[in-house]
Amino acid sequence: MIVKLKKKNSRYPDLTFGQPYVVIGIEADELRILNDAGRPFLYRPTLFSLVDSGEPADWVTEFGDDGERYSYPPALNKAGFFEDFFDQKAKAVATFWRALNGRLATSQRTQMAKAQPRDGNRRPTRLSHA
Repeated sequence: MIVKLKKKNSRYPDLTFGQPYVVIGIEADELRILNDAGRPFLYRPTLFSLVDSGEPADWVTEFGDDGERYSYPPALNKAGFFEDFFDQKAKAVATFWRALNGRLATSQRTQMAKAQPRDGNRRPTRLSHA
């Protein structure tokens, strides 16, 4: 899932208007994204417009007593995980960055595949090494 901030908001200086953000989880109906300061914070979904509604197939989804949604990849779907992350516990920090790097790589491949021509006449992409 990819979202963009709807409008510039001085209450959220860690978000950039028009910047696409990959949603890395949903907690109590709020979106967890990696903000411009590199922190995985929760934000109200009403702040964003939806760019790509596709959700990773491996997300574990649960609902709370009041119907609020919780969805995370399995590695991040443990009670107290983000408390441990923000307390800088080494295992949680390493797990988070490993899961995030995997998610971003998958998201990038998905976006590239959507951008490719569908006529079957694609040429292989060459990577330049600078």
